Amino acid sequence: MSGTLLPYTLNRPIGIFDSGVGGLTVLKELRRKLPHRDFVYLGDTARVPYGRKPAAMVAEFAYGITEFLRGMGVEGVVIACNTASASALPELAGHFSIPIWGVIEPGVEAAAKLTRTGRVGVIGTKGTIASGAYQRRLEQRGLTVWARACPMLVHIVEEGLATSPECDLLLRHYLDGRGGIDTLILGCTHYPLLHDAIQRVVGDSVTLVDSAEALAQAVNGNLDASVGADPASGAPGRIVHFVTGDPLAFGHTAAVIGEVAGEVVPLPVTELIRLQQRGADLQVCAGPPGSAPGAGRAPAATTPSHPTAPAPPPSCAPDR
Repeated sequence: MSGTLLPYTLNRPIGIFDSGVGGLTVLKELRRKLPHRDFVYLGDTARVPYGRKPAAMVAEFAYGITEFLRGMGVEGVVIACNTASASALPELAGHFSIPIWGVIEPGVEAAAKLTRTGRVGVIGTKGTIASGAYQRRLEQRGLTVWARACPMLVHIVEEGLATSPECDLLLRHYLDGRGGIDTLILGCTHYPLLHDAIQRVVGDSVTLVDSAEALAQAVNGNLDASVGADPASGAPGRIVHFVTGDPLAFGHTAAVIGEVAGEVVPLPVTELIRLQQRGADLQVCAGPPGSAPGAGRAPAATTPSHPTAPAPPPSCAPDR
């Protein structure tokens, strides 16, 4: 595949994908860190939400999207979705030679540095919390973890209800029983838009960790900020949005998060399905019933996926 679908030429863009519009919070943070960089954003709105889908299915989606972005000539791929990061990141890192970043590790590292008591909370979608990806990493650092799935918060954000009584009621319900945590990871890219409301509920003694901001810092530290538009011209980098669902619906929902800068291009989801069939061996625990974990999966490529660290070994555990 080539980049012929692009409406205009991009200079070594960074690819970003999410199941919908939540990843735009990551894009906004990346543009603050890398204002002259070009970006290709893919919102898989035809198959949203990922949070309630099986991990194997999400891993297949992620492979097809990453292959598409690679064909667009991206220099690296940012998985701006906690569920996809938890389900597919190790396998993707083993199959692609370009750098791939997820939101989980940067969020964990930030929380570990910020906590004063060693008691950290994390909230996210059902898929993210069920995967245990955050919990395992935090516990490996000797931290005590409280975790809670908050499935209704995405709808609160996308319906523009962040300041409503309903939002406050839901947050008090979800955050009840959080114990003595002093740090809380916002483990969904929608949740930074509820920052103020969450802070009111948990109080000023709890530090909130924005996974979008932590990820942007990680990417900024590993890519050349000078690539893209000429900094001397003051021109910002260009952005192209590919959307598998209705572009008008994408724009309407995205308006809650912020203006969609750049052109929006419809993308038939069948194109991603065709590409993801090449990655059938990426399924989590894809072997036949009773087989060993990871049976039937092709060996991971040995090419490092990150400029400073080798790719992690393939594993049946999500994003370990």
